[in-house]
Amino acid sequence: MYETTLDALRRGAAAEALAAAQELTAAQPQDPHAHRLLAAARRAGGDRDGALAALDQALAIAPEDANLHLERAGLLLDARELDQAQRALAQAIGLDPNQFPAYIVQAQLAISRGDLDEAERLVRTAARIAPDHPQVAAVEGTLLLRRGDADAALSLLSGAAERSPDEPQLRHALGFAYLAKGHYAFAEQAFRGLMERHPAQSASLRVLIVELMRRQGRTVEAADELTRLAASDDSPGLQRWLGEIELEAGRTDSALPRLRAALAAEPRDRRTLSALIEAWRRLGDADDARTTLEAALATHPQTDDLWRARLLFEPFAGDEARAVVERWMVAMPDYIPALEARATIHDQAGEREQADAIAHRIVELNPGDTRSELRIIDSLMRSDADAAVSRVESLLARAQDEQVKLTLRHLLGRTLDNAGQPGAAAATWMELQTEAAPSRLPLPPVTTPRTNWPDLAPLPEDPKGVLLLWGPPGSLVERIAQTFDMAQGPLRADRFGSNPPNDPLQRYGTAEALIDGSLDPAYAIRLWRAALPTRGIHDGAIFDWLLWWDNALLLALRPHLPEAVLMIALRDPRDMLLDWLAYGAPAPFKFESPEIAARWMAQVLNQIAALHEQDLMPHRLIKLDEISQSPGGIAQAIADALQITISAMPDEAIGPQRFEPGHWRAFAEPLAEAYALLTPVAKRLGYPES
Repeated sequence: MYETTLDALRRGAAAEALAAAQELTAAQPQDPHAHRLLAAARRAGGDRDGALAALDQALAIAPEDANLHLERAGLLLDARELDQAQRALAQAIGLDPNQFPAYIVQAQLAISRGDLDEAERLVRTAARIAPDHPQVAAVEGTLLLRRGDADAALSLLSGAAERSPDEPQLRHALGFAYLAKGHYAFAEQAFRGLMERHPAQSASLRVLIVELMRRQGRTVEAADELTRLAASDDSPGLQRWLGEIELEAGRTDSALPRLRAALAAEPRDRRTLSALIEAWRRLGDADDARTTLEAALATHPQTDDLWRARLLFEPFAGDEARAVVERWMVAMPDYIPALEARATIHDQAGEREQADAIAHRIVELNPGDTRSELRIIDSLMRSDADAAVSRVESLLARAQDEQVKLTLRHLLGRTLDNAGQPGAAAATWMELQTEAAPSRLPLPPVTTPRTNWPDLAPLPEDPKGVLLLWGPPGSLVERIAQTFDMAQGPLRADRFGSNPPNDPLQRYGTAEALIDGSLDPAYAIRLWRAALPTRGIHDGAIFDWLLWWDNALLLALRPHLPEAVLMIALRDPRDMLLDWLAYGAPAPFKFESPEIAARWMAQVLNQIAALHEQDLMPHRLIKLDEISQSPGGIAQAIADALQITISAMPDEAIGPQRFEPGHWRAFAEPLAEAYALLTPVAKRLGYPES
């Protein structure tokens, strides 16, 4: 979108850049970067006043954009200081007085268009003419800031500011260096000092100061400061920003009229609309929302954000919402989001045929539309399972994107299963598992079962809440984790992320090391505790979601962490194996074959059965077979197990429907050998043999 203008600026083709930038701002009138490029193009053509006007327009849209203020200041300071700099240089070194300022201005222009290498070349030339001039330091410091080296910029600019405390460009750059380092109070002080010395810039600097106050958490003071400026500046961007700060300060009543005015001036501005929606939500003022949005839609009926907002203030899927969507579809015929909204209303009302018809229309307008294709396939899976398979195969044959192909292959497995072709479904999923195997973790080793354990130590006087959560692949343990997370419990899922803790409960070799004596059990627990602060746990209380489990951990847990409770998620082992094959698992273990996976799972589950039968440590078994699709059921099971109160996660958070309990039986033939390995432990855990 910006490349045409940028390319012309890089080549020094000012006329081309100006034409491209004007076309860009006409197409994107609310894009501050478009106006910023227009300013650069005008400045390249020598039109400093036009450049200033373009930057002012950009600032009217984004008054808190620090870089825009920096560029505006450069323009203003160039105009005021040029003659003085020329005279000083002419007297000091007897050179052409136009030469040095020209290099400085050209360097600033290069920075404004993002050509930092060219700016560096120009400022090096300027530095050869006047190496100690404060404007050289100002440009060099700005370059360092743009390259992300705020520390070096701050060091250079603060030293130069001590030598030349009254140089405005230098102090301006210094303020931005403090801002980049997050030293907001120092940045505020720098800009206030600059505003006192140069009152002509007070409006622009006051905006910066307001933003700095807001970042320091002084939102009420920031709102009061900006109110004084807004008294003489009713630009939509400033009014919107003041409304946002009023919202932050908790002054919703004051924010609402400012945001309404900003929306009336520019109904297409998404930020204003978002802030207004929040204000209406806080005040519970749906009537004002309807009135304001209807007024905006009267002049801008093809602004989809306004229609989406309008729908928020009607009962979902009610007659009023239907009427709004019908008007939206009239204003924007065949507009896909409007059609999708209509389909959603049909879905909520149980009008599946109408929703499916809209999905087919969307696919006509936008072939391959993902959401509509999924809706059509879901409908076919209910009405014509073989047709669903054919449609997925057809989409797969036409797909170009590899990620889309991967998604469709997963979906093909589901449709084959639904069409009563379990062998083909299992083969499809196994192909996907084989392709993913090189990027997966090896299965954790499982130690030989044992019967002799150290004594369980008594609880400490002030025990901390330590819950160890684990479930085999396919157990849907992640839904227990989600429930804890939604309830804002002290759950840590970092063992599954990019920065897992470096402790014994993470490392594969821990179980064997505890058995052969190469790892001292007490030391293992000390290492685990020592890592807790790096995980954000400072009081010792933690719900730790484990990557793997082995009963050998009891050698450390029983004597040295007696307060720990192990929560284990379970389903019928054969259902777990099928789920693992089809959907994968949070622990990204390699699934080499159904038989290898089943053999490993049986070994681990036999350890769990022994732990449960002999009560080897405080533990809770949560069987998710009948409740895996019920957020309320999961929450109640956790509450019963731990004797706590816990709220259920929203229905939509649980994800799509997985296999019903006992669905493993449909795959009895293709997975017969794997199931044979799991049936004994399934019986041991209380599940039927067949």
